[in-house]
Amino acid sequence: MTLKRQNLRIFLYNGILFILLLSLSFNSISALALGENSLPFFDDFTQIVVNGRENILRGVYVPNVMALPVVQQPYGKASYVSPYDAQVTQFSMASQFGNIGLLAHNHLSGKAFFGLAVGQEVRLVYGDGQVEYFIVTEILRYQALQPNNPYSSFRNLDDKNETLSAEQMFKRVYFGDRHITFQTCIDAEGDPSWGRLFILAVPKPE
Repeated sequence: MTLKRQNLRIFLYNGILFILLLSLSFNSISALALGENSLPFFDDFTQIVVNGRENILRGVYVPNVMALPVVQQPYGKASYVSPYDAQVTQFSMASQFGNIGLLAHNHLSGKAFFGLAVGQEVRLVYGDGQVEYFIVTEILRYQALQPNNPYSSFRNLDDKNETLSAEQMFKRVYFGDRHITFQTCIDAEGDPSWGRLFILAVPKPE
């Protein structure tokens, strides 16, 4: 069994999948958010988030959509998602698979994820000022068939013939070649955890 498979099994069966597939919609603390009409220029945003730390993701910028600082999960707390508005959280488990997971509650910064569209440019800013460019390629929407069960199956809202297990869902959005996965919940039918929204972005061709 490869290291990646071992890590995935540990992740699934320790119940940390709870944060990936259960709910990103509670325990929040309101703070001032950057509205779409108040986004800073990219150079100004970069100056705000850069702190000199190499290889540490510090911000995500999408023109006319979001300019959000990125915070890291505390060591050993893969279930942590920032309870503050105007922040997104980097999902440490995704990093183990070579990818970038960005999590946010759907009534806080996760609201901005719904403004993403295929073809948009995403810029990641690191602590040393390095910038990575990505392009949004996929928007995936799934209904959690058992919203309060961390091992719920998920039905594709755009292809009702596709239903994925929790493990298949994780692999679908966090495995593969290097990419960004934005994740938040879909609020529907009075349930803030009714579904899941995933937006995938791949490196921009040079």
